[in-house]
Amino acid sequence: MMTRRITQLLIGLAMYGISLAMFIRAGLGLDPWDVFHQGVAGLSGLSIGTVVVAVSFLVLLLWIPLRQKPGFGTLANAVLVGVFADVGLALIPAFSHLGGQIAMLAGAVLLNGIASACYIGARLGPGARDGLMTGLARRTGWSVRLSRTLIEVVVLGVGWLLGGSVGVGTVVYAVAIGPLVQLLLPLFTVPEKVVPEKLEAKDVDTGAAEASEKSAPQARESLTAQTTQ
Repeated sequence: MMTRRITQLLIGLAMYGISLAMFIRAGLGLDPWDVFHQGVAGLSGLSIGTVVVAVSFLVLLLWIPLRQKPGFGTLANAVLVGVFADVGLALIPAFSHLGGQIAMLAGAVLLNGIASACYIGARLGPGARDGLMTGLARRTGWSVRLSRTLIEVVVLGVGWLLGGSVGVGTVVYAVAIGPLVQLLLPLFTVPEKVVPEKLEAKDVDTGAAEASEKSAPQARESLTAQTTQ
């Protein structure tokens, strides 16, 4: 079972990085965090993959006051998404005509949804940005949706001011990715073997541990909301 979980995690993170490269090559706008990454990359001269990795570890520092603990999947996410984003950018050409851009955007959204379901479903720890969102929700009592919205509005605004790409792709991602991951997550979630009547937060991976502290609707929201790196 663990072999499957690790394999699924690594494949999911690789696909996530490639989907980021596809969003960039589509040239129609990025999701909020990647608008920020692109803005920082343009300002610093670093590759966007390098920026993704660096920001991931900086965000992990914010886990300390939130009392979040990273898992294997958290650390793998912090490194591999950025690495595969740069690999994808080296292999995928940019499109100059609208038809190709639209097709690339649609493929990026679909691949991102599959990738998100894979790495979340592996249940080996959330990404740095996901953990920031769920940790903030737990510590403040806010909903996961509110926490995510506040964080992403801030990074989107800062990224746009730094020159990151905001466009129709940003809107498409915001509208489509949640329902897509919710649809796919049951197909990729690895079931856990637990002892009935002795289920404790420590016996469950991060996503389910978050769920144990919330009502059923909030638990479902927490899992399906984890669609960023």
